[in-house]
Amino acid sequence: MKIILSILLFITICFSDTFDEAIIAYKKGEYKKTVRIFKKLAIKGNVSAQYNLGIIYEQAQGVKQDYKEAIKWYKLAVKQKDSAAQYNLGVLYQEGKGVKQDYNEALRLYKLAAKQGSINAQYNLGIFYQEGKGVKQDYKEALRWYKLSANQGNSDAQYNIGILYQEGKGVNQDYKEAIKWFTLASKQGNPLAQFNLAAFYEEGKGIKQDYKEAVKWYKLAAEQGDAQAQSNLGLLFYYGRGVQKNDKKVYKYWSAAAKQGLSEAQSNLDIFCNETPWICLE
Repeated sequence: MKIILSILLFITICFSDTFDEAIIAYKKGEYKKTVRIFKKLAIKGNVSAQYNLGIIYEQAQGVKQDYKEAIKWYKLAVKQKDSAAQYNLGVLYQEGKGVKQDYNEALRLYKLAAKQGSINAQYNLGIFYQEGKGVKQDYKEALRWYKLSANQGNSDAQYNIGILYQEGKGVNQDYKEAIKWFTLASKQGNPLAQFNLAAFYEEGKGIKQDYKEAVKWYKLAAEQGDAQAQSNLGLLFYYGRGVQKNDKKVYKYWSAAAKQGLSEAQSNLDIFCNETPWICLE
């Protein structure tokens, strides 16, 4: 499952002249000045400065990367209940960067951030409950957090909800509900959701079989490099389902999938090239 990593954007809640000077200095590449001003403000309790120092040290923004220094500043911001700092600190505990890996602490921090509406923390909590990281596996709880994130527009959460409904984990299996969530994620450009949605249309699961609609969504996923979508699209062009038969398209998509190491595409390509060698030699 995909985990969303640290938030990289600077947060500028406070707009004092000194804070603005730090931002201006950063944009000019005057990093030493930026850090000096932020530290001055952070020591005085400015939560935005504390958070931004965490970002600077975590992401090596003009300074040597130093996870322990990042943690120091994030912790100060966390004490002031800053949700972005709670989330980013959770990521560091999850990945064991600058600190011993600790899923329990990551979970605690994600919950703090999630309860304040952090879309990424809500999503990562869903992952933790779905996979049983630092907590007993609980699909229903995973679904609860995914839905909070999905309702804020997180396409990965929408996709994962679709998977839970498709597989009947934590809920009764419901292909129509799975299609609903895959569609939401697909419209945001999520290639995994686009592939699954295409497969539902191709197989007629929970929806009327529609090869043209399958081709549409496979194409979108294939254009983003999804090997299985490329392979399936090649099959549709081979058999002329939802599209006119097109040997050049067959070769194009199976070649693309085979280059990514998909064995079924390589096998199909070998057979195809024996049948129509002139296409493969162009």
